[in-house]
Amino acid sequence: MPESKRRKPKNTGATQSRTASNTVLKTGDEPSPTWYVAVMAGLMIVGTLLVLIRFIFRQDQVLLIVGLGLIAAGFFMTTNYK
Repeated sequence: MPESKRRKPKNTGATQSRTASNTVLKTGDEPSPTWYVAVMAGLMIVGTLLVLIRFIFRQDQVLLIVGLGLIAAGFFMTTNYK
């Protein structure tokens, strides 16, 4: 019966940490500032509240449009979140 090929040895911890740090330095991506996260979450929360207020209190449709716009802006900001 034929034998299966042996697996290659895995990298050691030192090699993996060196590789991980090199990828961070190559891309040059810095984490998002805390204000960015706060604004992103705030837009989504305020937008959701406006949509709920529109339906609970039967207000104008303007609140719905503004609320959905704020939610969309918050989701759009998530694409740049690092």
